Amino acid sequence: MGSIRDSMLRTDDEATPLKKKLDEFGTFLAKVIAGICVLVWIVNIGHFRDPAHGGFLRGAIHYFKIAVALAVAAIPEGLPAVVTTCLALGTKRMARLNAIVRSLPSVETLGCTTVICSDKTGTLTTNMMSVSKICVVHSIKNGPEVAEFGVSGTTYAPEGFIFDNTGLQLEFPAQLPCLLHIAMCSALCNESLLQYNPDKGNYEKIGESTEVALRVLAEKVGLPGFDSMPSALNMLSKHERASYCNHYWENQFKKVSVLEFSRDRKMMSVLCNHKQMEIMFSKGAPESIISRCTNILCNNDGSTIPMDATLRAELDSRFNSFAGKETLRCLALALKIMPMGQQILSFDDEKDLTFIGLVGMLDPPREEVRNAMISCMTAGIRVIVVTGDNKIKFQSTAESVCRKIGAFDHLVDYVGHSYTAAEFEELPGTQQTMALQRMALLTRVEPSHKRMLVEALQNQNEVVAMTGDGVNDAPALKKADIGVAMGSGTAVAKSASDMVLADDNFATIVAAVAEGRAIYNNTKQFIRYMISSNIGEVVCIFVAAVLGIPDTLAPVQLLWVNLVTDGLPATAIGFNKPDSDVMKAKPRKVLHLLFSLSYLTNQDYV
Repeated sequence: MGSIRDSMLRTDDEATPLKKKLDEFGTFLAKVIAGICVLVWIVNIGHFRDPAHGGFLRGAIHYFKIAVALAVAAIPEGLPAVVTTCLALGTKRMARLNAIVRSLPSVETLGCTTVICSDKTGTLTTNMMSVSKICVVHSIKNGPEVAEFGVSGTTYAPEGFIFDNTGLQLEFPAQLPCLLHIAMCSALCNESLLQYNPDKGNYEKIGESTEVALRVLAEKVGLPGFDSMPSALNMLSKHERASYCNHYWENQFKKVSVLEFSRDRKMMSVLCNHKQMEIMFSKGAPESIISRCTNILCNNDGSTIPMDATLRAELDSRFNSFAGKETLRCLALALKIMPMGQQILSFDDEKDLTFIGLVGMLDPPREEVRNAMISCMTAGIRVIVVTGDNKIKFQSTAESVCRKIGAFDHLVDYVGHSYTAAEFEELPGTQQTMALQRMALLTRVEPSHKRMLVEALQNQNEVVAMTGDGVNDAPALKKADIGVAMGSGTAVAKSASDMVLADDNFATIVAAVAEGRAIYNNTKQFIRYMISSNIGEVVCIFVAAVLGIPDTLAPVQLLWVNLVTDGLPATAIGFNKPDSDVMKAKPRKVLHLLFSLSYLTNQDYV
C-alpha cells in the first residue's frame, strides 16, 4: 500500500488539452492586447496637450483610460463562466449515459482520446462467470478416455443441469466420483459468497467471479443421497437455496489451514479435516496444477491411477481447446491426502497432487461491445485489450474474446498485435515503439504493467484512457489522461480516476468519447463567437483612438456586452446536440489550434 501511495504522489496531474489551449490563447491575447494598448497610448502622445484635456498629465491619463477600455474590450470576461457551464452540461449528459465525471476538465479530454486501454473482464464482458464445461478422466482401460460434461445456466442463479457428451441430462451428477469431488473442492477451496437479494430479485456475489462460479457449480452438482433430488432442493426458499450444498460440504469438512492464491504459484490450497482424515484441496491455473499432479482420479470407479505423459498431453490438449476455440477461462482442481494431525500448510505440500478435473468458465462478451468497437475504428480510436489472462500460442481466451467483440476484425493475423507483458518488456526500445503502434492485446498483465503502458503511449503523444478497478490500478489511472474506474471497483481506484462507469460497460466509454467531442466542438464555436465580438469592439476603440474622435463605447458598456449580451447566446451554443458524424472524424491532434492566424484575419475583416 505504501508503494502505491508513493507512486500516486509522484504522479503529477496533467493539464487537459483544452486547458493548455486556453492558457496558450490567454498568454497570446495578453501579449497582443498589451502591445495594442501601448501602441494606442504612444500614437496619441501628440494629443496629450490638447486643451480639451486640461493639461499634459490629464491627457496622458485620458488616453491611458482608453487603453484600459481597449483591454476590457479585448478580454472575453464571460468566457470562464461559459466554458464551465458547457462542461457542466456535458457532465450532466454523461451521467445519463452512466458515466460519472469526477474531474470537470476531463469531459473535454475524452474528445481527443486516441487510445483506449480496456480491461477485458467486466468491461468488455458481463463479468458474470459460469461454469459451462467440465473435463475429467473417465477410464484408462482401453487407453486414455476423457469425458466432458456440459453445464447449463449462465447467471449466478443455482439453477441448471449437467449433461454428458451425448447431451443426456444427468439425474444425479453427485453419484459420479469426479463430479462429487469437483463439488467438494469448489465449495471448500473458496472464499466467496452467494446470496439472494429479495429487493432486486436476483442472486448476487460477494468475492471473485471465478470463485462464485464454482460455488454455483457445487449447487448444480448437488449432494449424494435423497437431498440431491431436484424436487427436494426446489422446496427450499431462494435464500436457503443460494448456498445449501456449499453449506453441507462446509459442515462436513472443517477448514484447518489456507494457502492463499499468489501470482507466482497461480494456485490456492486449503487443508480440511473430515472424519479423522486430513485432505488438501487445490485449485488454480491448469498449467500450474497439472504440472504438480502425479495421480489422477478416475470418474468411472473412483480409483486413483498414476499420471503419465500420455494423460498429461491429453489434459493439456483439452485445456488448450477450452481456452482457445471455446473461449473459456479454465481452472484445474486437485486433492491430496495429508498426514493425520497436520495443522499448517506450506508451499512444499503443493506437490504429488491427484488431479480431479478441469472446469471451463464462460464470461460472455457484452452484446453492445461489438458496435462500440466498430465506432472506435470509424472514429480513429485504437483499442488495446489489457487482461491478466494467459496467452497460449495464438489461441488464448483473451484473443478469442477479442475476435468475438471485433477487436481483431481489422487484422489479417495476430503476429505483432498480441503480446504478453513479459514479451513486451523484453523487446528492445525501437521494437517496443513499433509494437505500441500495432498492439491490440496485452495479456498476463499486472497492475504495474498498466502504468508502464500508459507512459509508453504518452511518450508517443497519444491521449490515453485507461480502465481499472483495483487498488493496484490507482497509479495507472492517475497517470492516464483519462482514468476510468469501474462502478464496482474499489474506493481507491475511484478516487484516482477522472470518470467512473456506473455500469462497468465499455460501450459507455465510447458514448462518453462522442459526448466529449461534441462538447469540444460547442466550446470552440462559442469561444470563436465571443472572440469575434471582442475583435469588433477592439477595432472600434482602436480606430476611434487613432483618429482622435470621441469614444464609441464606454467601459461599462463593454462589460455589459461581454458579460451579458455575448454570454447568454454563447451559453446557448453549448446546448447544441452532437453532429451525426461526430464519431466519423479522426481524433483531433493535441497540438490543434483553437484559432489560426487566418481565422483572426477573417474576424478582423468581418
